Amino acid sequence: MTDEQNVVYNTIVDAVYKDNGGLFFVYGYGGTGKTFVWKTLAAAIRSRGDIVINVDSSGIAALLLTGGRTAHSRFAIPINVLEDSFCSIKKNSDLAALLNKAKLIIWDEAPMMYRHCFEAFDRTMRDIIVSPNRSSPFCGKVVFCGDFRQILPVIQRGTQSEIVHASLHSSDL
Repeated sequence: MTDEQNVVYNTIVDAVYKDNGGLFFVYGYGGTGKTFVWKTLAAAIRSRGDIVINVDSSGIAALLLTGGRTAHSRFAIPINVLEDSFCSIKKNSDLAALLNKAKLIIWDEAPMMYRHCFEAFDRTMRDIIVSPNRSSPFCGKVVFCGDFRQILPVIQRGTQSEIVHASLHSSDL
């Protein structure tokens, strides 16, 4: 790993195993080794018997991560997500149990998704997770990754300002 990759790796592993929680966003150009860091991080945490959930904003990119799925598929994010939406996850469901046990959720290509998707997932996590980090965004279990110069959310006939407002960058998270 490069020095920068090592800092990212160590920072996230420390947060996971000290139960500090945290919301991290790793920004990098295509080809800088983000996927390599995610694979290494997931393998290290899984080697201790812990759960890591890999999701991506697109189906093709989800194939690059072990066990990867789209965020919509894994978290039951509504297709027509609104400002006050929740994901379709019941408190006593198997998915809720999986999310409670997960030590880390890696969400790749995050800038592609509409910000209301993240906000709906955050509301849902705070509703179903039993954790001392419940007041932290996503209960302190999520790492985002991506490049804001790649594809932003698609807003039909949207102006530049509408597209920027729809992005994760404009979220309170």
